[in-house]
Amino acid sequence: MTTRSVPLTPVPGPRGLPVLGNLPEFGRDPLAFLTRLRDEFGDAVRWSLGPRQSLFLSRPEHIAELLAAREHTYDILEIGWAFRRVVGRSVIMSKGDDWRRKRSLVQPTVRPRQVKAYAATMVDCARSAAGRWQDGDRIDVRREMALITQRVVLRCLFGNDLGDGTGALAEAMNVAEREIGAELRGVSLFLPGWLTTPARRRLLAAVATIDAEVHRLIRARLRGEPRGGDGGEGRGGDGGEGRGGEGGGGADGDGGADGDGDGGAENRDDLLSRLLAARDEDGRPLSPQEVRDEAVTLWAAGHETTSTALTWTWYLLSASPSVRDRLEAELDRVLAGRPPTIDDYDRLTWTQQIVKEALRLYPPAWLVAGVAREGATLGGTRIPARTIVWCSQWTTHRDPRWFPRPEAFRPERWGDDSPDAVPDHAWYPFGGGQRTCLGARFAQVEAVLVLATLAQRFRLDLPATEVSPRPGLLIQPSAPLLATLRAVP
Repeated sequence: MTTRSVPLTPVPGPRGLPVLGNLPEFGRDPLAFLTRLRDEFGDAVRWSLGPRQSLFLSRPEHIAELLAAREHTYDILEIGWAFRRVVGRSVIMSKGDDWRRKRSLVQPTVRPRQVKAYAATMVDCARSAAGRWQDGDRIDVRREMALITQRVVLRCLFGNDLGDGTGALAEAMNVAEREIGAELRGVSLFLPGWLTTPARRRLLAAVATIDAEVHRLIRARLRGEPRGGDGGEGRGGDGGEGRGGEGGGGADGDGGADGDGDGGAENRDDLLSRLLAARDEDGRPLSPQEVRDEAVTLWAAGHETTSTALTWTWYLLSASPSVRDRLEAELDRVLAGRPPTIDDYDRLTWTQQIVKEALRLYPPAWLVAGVAREGATLGGTRIPARTIVWCSQWTTHRDPRWFPRPEAFRPERWGDDSPDAVPDHAWYPFGGGQRTCLGARFAQVEAVLVLATLAQRFRLDLPATEVSPRPGLLIQPSAPLLATLRAVP
């Protein structure tokens, strides 16, 4: 869709402190601060993140222009010591020819055809979780969703061969996510890289664990060793409830409907193998360090983002009985008691609308930024070089101009017959332009199929209390969401 040009007139925002600028207010409550910029000042607001001059955008037309121009007239915002240590120089942190090369090598691993091949794995992992649940049990929703998406990414990305490293890698990634989020909201964002703090020591220890495990896998693949030889996930062994180990096999313990079996060397179709096999137009592969950076980025995007989206989806469904009833009716009609497949995805329209509306209200990623180069413009207005230009999915998705009753959970707003047209780039949970999230299709398919699989069998009833969002690297619930499982009649 072509977006019409809308003039941009930046206005000054709230007065900041010397040196720190608006960082203290931003750090205390980033979502409230950005909402205040939109509501009290306007659609293009100047503010300062420490010593850096910033511009915050709220109109979809300006956001679309920014996202479309990020590769050509805006640089990557290289901010955050912790984030750079975790993702390295992966495609999301690369630019220019290096970005184009890496994108061409990584993108085929998550194209629709490849995502289709992983759909049965997504369903298998959800069925394995549901097989452990019992009517009346109490569960931590975020933990359970994280276990499912972790198992999915382990099978799709690493091919089930993490073995004893599974728990250590997962905990290291959790530490990394916490430290990145804490740094983003605090003064440590501007500390020199050589300065060691307790938080940075925790982060470095987590990165060391991540590096050791991922490089071990890479070396094993380069030597041609079989996957899963150490009794890891999906091999059954003594690790599960007769269901293929810790969620790795299918619902009947047979290794899964995706033909992945026990992850033997004869069927190397996981993402890690594809990254190692990829070659650019000159025949060059990714180096082991580049494979490490892309694998870690895919892990973080494919695991934490989707589990967060599903957690918020259950939170919203528990408070919306009519939406949940309509979901169960669709699942009965489309699936008739059998597990979903990728062929059902397009027919699960209400399920898709639920996920899309949950991503609107609680987008896991909540900030996009670019650094203006010399000559950058927006809405016909010159943007001074080195200005950080920001937009936020949180504020745009909850703007009453684009979404009537923006605080309400209304999946029907995404139906073909909805009277409320949503402007282009008023909804962008995965970013946009050439730098849109490569795993967007994977995440959407996974969320829909996992939700459908679980909702066939259980309702998750949460206490009728409001839980506020906590922005870090992602927008997470500020308190545990403890649900009571109720078997679907």
